[in-house]
Amino acid sequence: MVKDTTTTVEDTSTTTVEKNKSHITIIFVALILTMLMSSLGQMIFATALPTIVGELGGVNHMSWVISAFLLAQTCAMPIIGKLGDMIGRKHIFLAGIAAFMVGSILGAITQSMGLLIAARALQGFAAGTLMVSSQAIIAEVIPARQRGKYMGIMGAVFGLNSVLGPVIGGWLTDGPGWRWGMWINVPLGLIALFVSARYLRLPRRSMEARYDVLGTVFLVIAASTLILTTTWGGTQYEWTSPTIMTLIAVSIVAWISLYFVERRASAPLIPVELFRVRNFSLTTVAGLALGIAMFGTMAYLPTYLQMVHGMTPTNAGLMMTPMMVGMLLTSISVGNLISRTGKYRWYPPVGMTIMGIALYLMSTLQASTSLVTVGIYLFIMGFGLGLGMQVLVLVVQNSFPVAMVGTATAANNFFRQIGGAVGSSVVGAIFIHRMESLVQERLPQAMARVQQSAPSADATPVDPSALHSMTPAILDKLPAPIHDVFVTSYNDGLAPVFLMLVPLMAFSVLLLLFVKEDALKETIE
Repeated sequence: MVKDTTTTVEDTSTTTVEKNKSHITIIFVALILTMLMSSLGQMIFATALPTIVGELGGVNHMSWVISAFLLAQTCAMPIIGKLGDMIGRKHIFLAGIAAFMVGSILGAITQSMGLLIAARALQGFAAGTLMVSSQAIIAEVIPARQRGKYMGIMGAVFGLNSVLGPVIGGWLTDGPGWRWGMWINVPLGLIALFVSARYLRLPRRSMEARYDVLGTVFLVIAASTLILTTTWGGTQYEWTSPTIMTLIAVSIVAWISLYFVERRASAPLIPVELFRVRNFSLTTVAGLALGIAMFGTMAYLPTYLQMVHGMTPTNAGLMMTPMMVGMLLTSISVGNLISRTGKYRWYPPVGMTIMGIALYLMSTLQASTSLVTVGIYLFIMGFGLGLGMQVLVLVVQNSFPVAMVGTATAANNFFRQIGGAVGSSVVGAIFIHRMESLVQERLPQAMARVQQSAPSADATPVDPSALHSMTPAILDKLPAPIHDVFVTSYNDGLAPVFLMLVPLMAFSVLLLLFVKEDALKETIE
């Protein structure tokens, strides 16, 4: 067990549980609202990306609308987790809600891609605050044995948002406009802010050690340079360019420096001792692999459905429903089973196995594949996610006392989010690079066929660079041969990337077979 030397808890854990017991339902609703805001923020613009690019420009920065959010969220998690353990979580939680609303307002009024990305970064930092704080707050007010059903509902909310995000984003894009994807966070935030301020009662803590400023600096540098490398490499810059090589070098130095700084810090941001706990190490590495696969897949599927299957943003979002159904069913059911039986060990490896099967099936997609088949594959993926994702967090929290639960939960989420940010960036980079290459390869022959069959205004040459401003509406008006080039290039650019993710799932299954099933705690230590 890792020794906590960072905080003094003024209120006993038993008293904290009792103080919140009478209002636990309304508190949990507020926590769910903040989870809704933070997880919805990750995916709400997935279906709107083509329209946003068409309005604001900058297709080369398209992935940053998602990646900036993920990067800021990733950096926030260990910072907020440690601060929550050191000084208490309530005021940090309230500040996170307020910051998320500010970022939403800035994003809603933006007129440039640059300001939108900055607003998304602020939202992301606030989302990391909300996600870690809400999970840690649950650990403070509910014992592990009873926590399974609550974590299952949280996992279900995340699954629901994987559909609600694209659906709401698509509906808003087709209707009042994508900017309302920002405005809707304001009323949700106000409700969560009022309820949390009024009813949530958490212990106050006093610092016994200095905050790990140096560790924070190296962590931000390490995470940022890693994401920039995967985002720019092979797209804006060649992998062998001085820019990318410099980023790689800085990232390596920053990660190594972070390790040595954390070994010597009195209150480390990510204590090295955490990794001496077997279950933490295994679930954290597996969570990183899960993040790569999950975010790398979900970030670009709605755009794929619009461009390949000619769906509206709303319908593309609705096509994610099978994934949500699969995740909802398993997440809630597994959470209740764990609370009832206390057994949890086999759910994550089975879930990762099913995820691997789903990724393989999706790698076989063709432009002619029916939407029914796509829906079945998405259901299988959601089923696998529901079996494992929230259980990994429960395993981590059960391995540490409540005074360390914020740091441990945040560190676990941090590495999963690193995986998510890297996965989103890598999949996006490979996808865009492959797609551009295929368009350049196939377009001349298609143009020649159009010129031969109809040397008219409809046969106006299309430059491959048109891909950078291509939207579903523009694509629909192109001559059939050119239309087919863009559609097949989108499909053949993305589908093979899924196959590259299958070995990651196999590796995580192998790791999770060695998780030790410790008894779930009946009380909060």
